Amino acid sequence: MMPQLRIVSFSLVICFALAHTARGGLPLVATTWNFTNATLRAYQSLTVGRFDPIEALVEGCSVCEREQCDGTVGYGGSPDENGETTLDAMLMDGTTMDIGAVAALRDVKHAAEVAKYVLRNTKHTLLVGSQATDFALMMGFKKESLQTDASKSMWSQWKNNHCQPNFWKNVIPSPSMSCGPYEPVSANAIDHTVDASPASFSDRSGFSFGQYNHDTISMIVINGDGHVVAGTSTNGARNKIPGRVGDSPMPGAGAYADSEVGAAVATGDGDVMMRFLPSLLAVEGMRSGLNPEEAGRRAIGRIAKYYPSFVGGIVVVTKDGRYGAACHGMEQFPYSVADAADADGEVQVKTVKCETKMSL
Repeated sequence: MMPQLRIVSFSLVICFALAHTARGGLPLVATTWNFTNATLRAYQSLTVGRFDPIEALVEGCSVCEREQCDGTVGYGGSPDENGETTLDAMLMDGTTMDIGAVAALRDVKHAAEVAKYVLRNTKHTLLVGSQATDFALMMGFKKESLQTDASKSMWSQWKNNHCQPNFWKNVIPSPSMSCGPYEPVSANAIDHTVDASPASFSDRSGFSFGQYNHDTISMIVINGDGHVVAGTSTNGARNKIPGRVGDSPMPGAGAYADSEVGAAVATGDGDVMMRFLPSLLAVEGMRSGLNPEEAGRRAIGRIAKYYPSFVGGIVVVTKDGRYGAACHGMEQFPYSVADAADADGEVQVKTVKCETKMSL
């Protein structure tokens, strides 16, 4: 039986940070965005409840699943083209290097906890779709709709707006004027010429990725013994093509943990991020000697080189509790930290100013 967790009150500290690495203390929890309730829950799970880091990670992510943080986590948000909400989640243990993840999970609200069962009760890494739902039911979860009145309203408004924006290309009828169904255009009709300038590469600015349309709560948890874990939970991109999976459940993309080095977690345009594995890049950057902030900038800069309109952020933490963040395409990127350096156990919201042009 898990020890009982006592929730205590806290005050919120807001700080601004630009191009620096902060020194925290262990245990530590760091979370993308200003998800302070989730950060506090995970931190108190470690320090008051004495939970192991994976359990604390699940506790924290589950708060955002219940609270539907920013409408981008949990049930009732980000309906796909059919109006359905599906969930992705991942947990990575940086000591064993084991991973449990689910993607396109249907009709089960507790994605992070289902991912824990994949981690601890299977020899697999990732389960997807309706089969992931079947697995969850076998593990004792209940089946329930992930739709709400709010998600139905979002979907209706999108349909009434001629299904704009959407994620189709090179199809007929034109996806800029039609809801489909679509079929691919002739290969001869596609312009395959390549402009080598970075600014000519895929422009995704029309999708308005940012604080209220992004993948994810992403969280790093490190206990007092230096056991590093990281994970994610999300309902994905709004108006996605059914079956779409973003960066969140992909190791190295939405999160990566290695107890010998530290961890990184990312958030933003998941379809782009999963092409570059920014969390893995940041951890490997620290392994080669970069500080957390610089490792994050290098990882985000790699993406921005090819996608100048990219919107996203990354939080990076060393195994001994130094942390920093980097971001691109937004004015600023908030992230939440609770650590032993603060004797009162306060959750601090750090805000890093973003860059619009990054160099590697």
